[in-house]
Amino acid sequence: MSDTLPTRRDEAWRYSDLAALERAWPLAAPEEIVVPEGGAVARVIVQDAAESAVAVQRYALTIGAEGRAAFHLLNTGGALGRIEIDVTLHRAAHFELGAAMLGGDEQTLEIVTRVQHAEPDGTSNQVIRSVLGGRATGSYLGRVGVSRHAQKTDAAQSVKAMLLARTATANAKPELEIYADDVKCAHGATVGELDRMALFYLQSRGLPPAEAKALLLEAFVAAAFENAEDNARDRLQEAARAALRRLL
Repeated sequence: MSDTLPTRRDEAWRYSDLAALERAWPLAAPEEIVVPEGGAVARVIVQDAAESAVAVQRYALTIGAEGRAAFHLLNTGGALGRIEIDVTLHRAAHFELGAAMLGGDEQTLEIVTRVQHAEPDGTSNQVIRSVLGGRATGSYLGRVGVSRHAQKTDAAQSVKAMLLARTATANAKPELEIYADDVKCAHGATVGELDRMALFYLQSRGLPPAEAKALLLEAFVAAAFENAEDNARDRLQEAARAALRRLL
């Protein structure tokens, strides 16, 4: 990585807090993870750095033929909290990402993924959920690339953000770069607010407003962790519940 601090002309840093980033620059090299042919790796990341911290985590992941890798992460800490994952998939490999960003006040939270299907028959699935309050900014930038000979690739991205205040900002930029013709790739992104009818329904059944709101948000975030192992899912959901209580 260059010693020169990025500018907003750099797509991967367009929405970032560059003033905060300067405190951590230059960044350390990514952690390299190699999944051998037919192997499997599961990683759980809870990024809950102190309020004023700059936390940038970077991973370079290579998945061998018929290998599998699952990353489940919660990004909720720091003045700037950023997680980057760069993935290369070989023949019939699979990558699974379930991630949530929960932020408030003046936080900037980011998840950046680059998933390259280099060989045929690979699959990838990314589910991102964000809940943002105050003047927080949450950004997901995710590029899925399919190489010329990576036929039969199946890749999906689902990105949804929930804003608790009109002063919060969600940026969602899923992107496809496809050079093969026999593939199935899809992405979708939405930004919205809590369902008022669902909130009214829960309150009409006797739940206090704050508890009803928390319940809906927990269900929204839980979609990101559905495919995690039981222990990992419990850990992530408990950490998410604590973060949501701080936002509410």
